[in-house]
Amino acid sequence: MGTFISHSPAQTESFGETWGHSVRPREIIALTGDLGAGKTLWVKGLARGLGVTARIHSPTFSLVNIYPGLRITLYHLDLYRLETKDQIIAAGLEEYLIVQGVTVIEWAERWFSKRQREPGEDRKADVLAQTPVLGTDLPSVIRWVEFEILSETERRITCEDIGV
Repeated sequence: MGTFISHSPAQTESFGETWGHSVRPREIIALTGDLGAGKTLWVKGLARGLGVTARIHSPTFSLVNIYPGLRITLYHLDLYRLETKDQIIAAGLEEYLIVQGVTVIEWAERWFSKRQREPGEDRKADVLAQTPVLGTDLPSVIRWVEFEILSETERRITCEDIGV
């Protein structure tokens, strides 16, 4: 999908809000990036674009926060405290990949493979292989969003659609 350079926290949040206006039910958005890279800030903007009025905060300790929106419900997962795929599966998080809302997963690389890919190579096969319980019931769109810290205020946000 492309790359966006954010020059401020407000721009990062605004970029998320833009996505919130266009996401559809049953989309998965997989977020990766270091601590402080802007993942949760971006989710706050996304939630605003979905019409969520609740205060958004990281679900680091609860694993999942659910926010009803005017258009779509937001399922916000944070895998920071889980270190293995087995822990993620044991936590029962697979069910959030097939909900009717939009699922955003922070630290998605802890669940799904982060191996280097050739240009144009599809990440969806990895997702399917790592969630065999779901079979082919995954949504048609999976978005991979990588946050990279460039400076104290600048972030490179790279987006890749990996759905069919």
